[in-house]
Amino acid sequence: MYEILYIDEVVNEDLPYILEPWKSEIRKAIELKLMTRPEAYSKPLRRSLKGYRKLKVGDYRIVLRIEDKVVKVFVIQHRSVVYETAPKRL
Repeated sequence: MYEILYIDEVVNEDLPYILEPWKSEIRKAIELKLMTRPEAYSKPLRRSLKGYRKLKVGDYRIVLRIEDKVVKVFVIQHRSVVYETAPKRL
């Protein structure tokens, strides 16, 4: 099992603006995929986000990094804005 660690911006800026049905889907994806086998379910990012990974949940993207048995979550946002926000938080 992997531990999930959220940075403060995810908790304070991302999650409050996501509608409840999507929050539930994101929570399920994190519990079923990121806590068990994050390398298998997430895909590596390129260019300025090299070294980070993404997990797709519908129209939302979770930007993360795997460090030993800890998955650090840096951004959870809609696909239309996530890649503008992510470089500012890393």
